[in-house]
Amino acid sequence: MYVCNCNGIRQRDVAAAIEAGARRPRDVFQRHGCAAQCAKCVCEMRQMIQEQTAAYALAAE
Repeated sequence: MYVCNCNGIRQRDVAAAIEAGARRPRDVFQRHGCAAQCAKCVCEMRQMIQEQTAAYALAAE
C-alpha cells in the first residue's frame, strides 16, 4: 500500500527506511531521494516511525 502517492513510497519502503535509521519523515524522503510534495503522508509516516521505534524498544528489553 502506498503511504506517499506523490513520490510512490510504499509502506515497506518506509519500514525499510526506519530499520535503516530514519527517525523523521524527512529522513524517509532523503533515503528515497525525494521531498514531501503535498505532505498528506507525513502524519502516517510519523505514526509508523513511533510504532516501529516502540516495537524495537520492547524487543530490546
